[in-house]
Amino acid sequence: MTTKKSITVIDVAKAAGVSKSTVSLVLQGNPVVHEATREKVRNAIERLGYVYNRGAANMRMPNSKIIGIVVNDLTNSFFAELAVGMDYVLQSAGYVQLLAHTGEDVARQREVMASMREHGIAGMIISPARGTTIADLKPIISHGIPVVVAIRGVPGAKVSSVLSDNYAGARMGVEHLIGLGHRRIAFLGGFPDIQVFEERRQGYLDALSAAGIDVDPSLVVPSAPSRAGGISAIDKLFAAGSGRATAAQCFNDAVAFGAMDALRARRLEPGADFCVVGFDDVIEAGSSIPKLTTIAVDPQMIGQRAVGLLLRQITAQRIEVDTFRTPVRLVVRDTTRARVSDTV
Repeated sequence: MTTKKSITVIDVAKAAGVSKSTVSLVLQGNPVVHEATREKVRNAIERLGYVYNRGAANMRMPNSKIIGIVVNDLTNSFFAELAVGMDYVLQSAGYVQLLAHTGEDVARQREVMASMREHGIAGMIISPARGTTIADLKPIISHGIPVVVAIRGVPGAKVSSVLSDNYAGARMGVEHLIGLGHRRIAFLGGFPDIQVFEERRQGYLDALSAAGIDVDPSLVVPSAPSRAGGISAIDKLFAAGSGRATAAQCFNDAVAFGAMDALRARRLEPGADFCVVGFDDVIEAGSSIPKLTTIAVDPQMIGQRAVGLLLRQITAQRIEVDTFRTPVRLVVRDTTRARVSDTV
């Protein structure tokens, strides 16, 4: 007696009264098979309990339906939202994804990229780990696999990328604080050795200079781009005395949330005693207490745009090098509700 474990395409073909190739076409979703025939094949599959091994099929097919998604920090809700945006479009297009979290570890990133290549991916979207170079992408690119970089660019890499307008966003946030009367504005968080940090820091510096405000290097406080990093940045900022700053543009929302925690620990109310601006506009920003003023980036849209770029290359069977800078906007909420009081 044939068991479910041993059921093959040939068994399904015999049960449906069709050829093996017809069954394969139905499993692949090919529209050339007549609807009545497809229905017979589906009924046979259900009756026999056949399970289609799509992963193995992808290895045999010249056009894989697997996309590799490599993300540097899924513990940050921004990157989780980025992945959700990608997943939405990929599912609609009939693709499945292999999702990997690298935790900012370049060695781990190399491992998962090699594993994905072995699984026959059709393309890859990567939000690179800190320290990623062209050499890290070469094993994928050299095999003719389309690659799209999201959020963080890799200087010199000849791949398509989808980035946010980091410079304009940070400048927008600082200009908002200046408009509230602030003159002692800090820039908190982020790793100095990544391009995103430099772009946002430059927006901060240029906003101050344009307003005729002297730049104080001690108000730029790098830290891990996380909630813990935000706490650490506030600790460092206030270490020399509580009157050093009255507001901060933060590297991202995670840093901003940490900064708010640290301010409350000092009995300072974010938005009243010290103004805070984030960057990203993650879902939590609109529900935090107080609600966070931030620069909206729309990570889900960036994820969708990245997938669109990748699928276009896969369909065209041609590697393209396009760079998109997605627009950003200031969302004013409660953490910048008060004008400067100079009492902090």
